[in-house]
Amino acid sequence: MDQILSLLSETVPKARTLEELTRPLLSLLSKVTGMESTYLTTINIEEGIQRVEFARNVGNMVIPEGLVVPWADTLCKRALEENRLYTDDVAQCWGDSEAAAALGIKTYVSAPIRGQDGKVLGTVCAASSDQVARQPDAEPLLNLLSGLLSYSLEREQLVEQLHCANAELARLALTDSLTGLSNRRAILESFAHLFALAQREKTCVLVAVIDLDGFKQINDTLGHLAGDQLLCGVAGQLKHGLRSSDILGRTGGDEFVVIALGPTACPADPALEMEHAAQLLQERLTRATIGNYELGGDVGDYSYAGASVGVAAIIPGQMSAEEAIKLADREMYKAKQRRRLQSAG
Repeated sequence: MDQILSLLSETVPKARTLEELTRPLLSLLSKVTGMESTYLTTINIEEGIQRVEFARNVGNMVIPEGLVVPWADTLCKRALEENRLYTDDVAQCWGDSEAAAALGIKTYVSAPIRGQDGKVLGTVCAASSDQVARQPDAEPLLNLLSGLLSYSLEREQLVEQLHCANAELARLALTDSLTGLSNRRAILESFAHLFALAQREKTCVLVAVIDLDGFKQINDTLGHLAGDQLLCGVAGQLKHGLRSSDILGRTGGDEFVVIALGPTACPADPALEMEHAAQLLQERLTRATIGNYELGGDVGDYSYAGASVGVAAIIPGQMSAEEAIKLADREMYKAKQRRRLQSAG
């Protein structure tokens, strides 16, 4: 045991990651137990799975890294529940484990890795397809290793959870919570990419502002839930009518913005071509908003006459993203005025 402690004192301080700590410990465990495979697992009780994170295999039996098995089928779960951490006859003790049978495990020894709150985070294990005698140092070593690994494993899992949480926060910061579309911030950030792409392609950027006519009246007369349903329905219709490269977002209230790359051809009259491309996008987006929408509750099916759409064709470098949206917004108000005049006439 003194030799083991000496080796640990050399190994542990040098480890900077869970993997750097685990691999030499698995090698040490292999020497002490005489087993073919030694491995570290993590356990997700909520998802009901166990995963082999790191493994060392020196014999015919191979425990592959990345292997995921149902937690309910594992030897680790059975060993914990029965407090039987060693057996040299797995088939007799736990013959109902399909995973153990598939891997050909005959001798097995393990120790749980617990967090500070006592929750089982994983296990450190040794297994063999042969009958291997119980080594006196094996279980004390396993308990020592599980203690050493617990802090590092818990820390790594917390860091991973933090990364996931930060990624989710970043996503939410750029997403409209109602429709799932890009929000105003995300749309503004997308302009830089599209402007750069348009410069390379020597084309324009089309910027559309879409305003839902009569939306306030729908909210006031049919209720805010119906208004939310209409917003989601229009968002879906607009997404369906756009190209995969087009960018759609909701910038607030009943207003949506679309930015798209203009035609890449080299026409004889670029200004006329830009005007034509803007007109086509305006017509396409207007048609996409017209239709019947299921607003739920007592409202049911609602026939909507469509939104006012304004489109501006922008040459990259001539104005900022905010200025481009304002220009498209002015075009939208012109379209709204025309629709009002048509309705009045």
